[in-house]
Amino acid sequence: MKPELENETFENESFRGEDLSELRTKNCTFHACDFTNARLNGSEHAATDFANSTFENVNLFGASFDRCRLLGVNFAAATLTGVELKGCDLSYALLRGHDLTGIDLRDVKAQEADFSESDLADADLRGADLTRARLHNTQLRGADLRDATLDGVDLGAARIEGVKLDLGGAVQLARSLGADVE
Repeated sequence: MKPELENETFENESFRGEDLSELRTKNCTFHACDFTNARLNGSEHAATDFANSTFENVNLFGASFDRCRLLGVNFAAATLTGVELKGCDLSYALLRGHDLTGIDLRDVKAQEADFSESDLADADLRGADLTRARLHNTQLRGADLRDATLDGVDLGAARIEGVKLDLGGAVQLARSLGADVE
């Protein structure tokens, strides 16, 4: 039987090094918790709030997050292979240097998230809110950015070969490259 938590609240708790594989959470709050070196592979989270938590070096292989609040979460050196992030808020999250090739981030909120040095090739970012997200040296080859909010995003700092843009995205790209669009 998989461990399950529902409507539980944890604040400033340490789960360092814990084996939480296949944990299921629903409507829980883990505010500013430390999951460093924990195993959460195969875990499932629905409408759970992980705001300001640390997921450094965490194994999230095959984990799923549905409508979760991951505001300001630090994913440094985390294993994100096969992770699902549906309708999540990743604003201010640290996702630097990750291989997120082909990830589905449709309709996520990732305002001011840091994807620098990450590989988002072939990612589906349709409808994502990437307002002021950092994409320095981010691989976006073949990524779909149609209907994404790109206000304040410097697309010129990313590698954008083959990226799919709508008219608004094309205007933002032109502005990023120094064009005066009227």
